[in-house]
Amino acid sequence: MSEMKILIIEDDAEAAAYLVKAFREAGHNADHAADGLEGYRLAADGDYDTLIVDRMLPKLDGLSLIGGLREQKIETPVLILSALGQVDDRVKGLRAGGDDYLAKPYAFSELLARVEVLARRRGKSSGEPTHYRVADLEIDRLSHSVARAGKEIVLQPREYRLIEYLMKNAGTVVTRTMLLENVWDYHFDPQTNVIDVHISRLRAKVDKGFENQLLHTIRGAGYMIRDGAR
Repeated sequence: MSEMKILIIEDDAEAAAYLVKAFREAGHNADHAADGLEGYRLAADGDYDTLIVDRMLPKLDGLSLIGGLREQKIETPVLILSALGQVDDRVKGLRAGGDDYLAKPYAFSELLARVEVLARRRGKSSGEPTHYRVADLEIDRLSHSVARAGKEIVLQPREYRLIEYLMKNAGTVVTRTMLLENVWDYHFDPQTNVIDVHISRLRAKVDKGFENQLLHTIRGAGYMIRDGAR
């Protein structure tokens, strides 16, 4: 399976280190959050294929974390990994918004298989292309990779979400309000230059050194990704 980006939200440092190492050895990208609040922030800010969430977390418990994400319309698949393995515990986890539930102790091979199933299910249910291309700029949404003229562009999570949204709407003007609602999850203008700052950073990474500029500012309207050579 293509490389997945996984967030492990687990307060047991030894258990988390084992999972991060195991997923990376399996060819995937794994991040770790040590408490519920950090996990919520990373899950809301990053673009992950799957979240692995322990139920008993400091600062914000696992079920509250999942419920908060679902209230914010963040539909990243969640596998709950918990020592609480009774039927009632599993039911509560699934009703809170979890997509799967695995009790500890577990076999990593089963955990990996379940995570791969969740990631595949997400790709199929979205109904959206897994690959976008404008001129020589390409995005692979399964591996979260971005490249121009065959050279990889390293982006921060928010920058990735921004270019993904622009590429999804290539050739169409994307307004500031659309970006705030779909990339930052704001439903109002916070009177900040956050969009301008990120667009500037993105332009430096995408267009610098290329004669054909792809990221355009449409004065008084918004922004657009299009092939400037046409």
